[in-house]
Amino acid sequence: MTIRTRLMLVTILAIAMTMAVWGWVQLQALGGLLTEQQARRLEELADTVSTYYEHFPTRRGLSVLDATLKDHVQDDPRLARIDLLTLEKGAVIFVAGAGRIAYDWPENAIAAAIETMKPQYLSIPTESGPALALLYPDVSEKDKSIHVVGMISFSQTRTEILGRARVLLLYSSVGLLAAIFFVLFISYDRLIGRSLRTIARTIDEFQEGNYQRRIDLKRPDELGHLAAHFNVMAAEIERVLARNRELAQHLENRVQEETIKVVGLQNQVNQLQRLTAMGHLTATLAHDLGTPLHSIAGLASLLLERGGWPPDVSRKLELIVQQTQRLHAVIQNIRRVTRPPDPHFEATTVEELLNETLPLVEPLIQKAGIALTVQAPEGLPPVHVDRHRIQTALMNLIQNAADALAPRGNGAIVVSAALDAPNGRIAISIDDNGPGIPPELLARIYEPFFSTHAEERLRGLGLVIVQDIMKILDGALEIASRPGGGTTASLFLPVRDQGGMTS
Repeated sequence: MTIRTRLMLVTILAIAMTMAVWGWVQLQALGGLLTEQQARRLEELADTVSTYYEHFPTRRGLSVLDATLKDHVQDDPRLARIDLLTLEKGAVIFVAGAGRIAYDWPENAIAAAIETMKPQYLSIPTESGPALALLYPDVSEKDKSIHVVGMISFSQTRTEILGRARVLLLYSSVGLLAAIFFVLFISYDRLIGRSLRTIARTIDEFQEGNYQRRIDLKRPDELGHLAAHFNVMAAEIERVLARNRELAQHLENRVQEETIKVVGLQNQVNQLQRLTAMGHLTATLAHDLGTPLHSIAGLASLLLERGGWPPDVSRKLELIVQQTQRLHAVIQNIRRVTRPPDPHFEATTVEELLNETLPLVEPLIQKAGIALTVQAPEGLPPVHVDRHRIQTALMNLIQNAADALAPRGNGAIVVSAALDAPNGRIAISIDDNGPGIPPELLARIYEPFFSTHAEERLRGLGLVIVQDIMKILDGALEIASRPGGGTTASLFLPVRDQGGMTS
């Protein structure tokens, strides 16, 4: 049921009830007026009869009065009966009268009229319909005797008037209700319907995302207040959304900045890893080439010292010595260029190290479909390390674990941290569920360029780099493997005490 229907039903019901009460009051007032008019006429007639009896109490006068009353009752169809009663020695005596109906006056009513000396009215039913009876007491001025005039008048005229009034009131009420219903039906759309449709349409557009939409309704009533409150709410929502957009843009910018930092950090780690690998490669080459070069240079110098060589041979020996010295200088220059920078120690937490390192290997882990779990308890003491070098070590170990899990379909890596309090260090472990390392190969994993992979690229330097980094950081690297049960690589980092020194 719509609001319009409810409003009109409630309004019509209220008006109908009001009109019913109003009509009942009007009918009661009309009935009272008609009764009052009828009573006034009866009192005038009763006063006339009393006055006549007071002036002509003789037998002849009573005879004339009796005849007159009969004629009057016969001529006036509204009169049902007129009686003259007198009180002698405490008894009520009939003096004269005439009537269309027979009626015995109640003695208690006569006694009440005589006692109060005021007119008494009675509503009595008759065969011809309802009637109004009057007992009119009076005292004779001559002998101070009391007499009562009793009159009965039919109320048919009053009843007919009231009946017609009821019918007229019913028809007028129905017509008025119909007119009110029609006016309400027509005026509802102008007063309420249009405004409600405007409000509903605006709310629908607001829900669809048009947050600039407002209710254009200037009214001093409740609907106007509702529209004003909605506009205030909509403005507040629009401000909140604008603030959210600003925050989202700010967060997006922050994410981009942090991404750039991560990329830069990853580039630094990669550069450090490449320099370390080149350093190891150069050191190996210098070691492998240095001994033959020294031998060649020494032998050429000895030959030159012996002398007696033809000029062209001496020249060639001198060139050999010069070129070996030049090669030695080139190797030393390469070693200086590819040597990693000096370590930069700083106090940091394990949580910071993992938060900065794990995002760098996340693309690799996701691409390989490996499940990565981090288990680092809170409250671990800080460590004193080179942030970039430790990131390089962690990335190498995670890369090795990912390579070992590549053929498996349910690979998982667990990165955990724990405090080794007796030794004053923290262990960061990378545990995988790969096939493990055979015992015969476990002793060779720290050899440069040793690798079980057959690809033709630079391999076998990862653990060597990690081992060298841990030496620089005054830490340790331990690898434990269980054939068929996975491998655990642990980095042991010294704990930084409260005095700023490492334990």
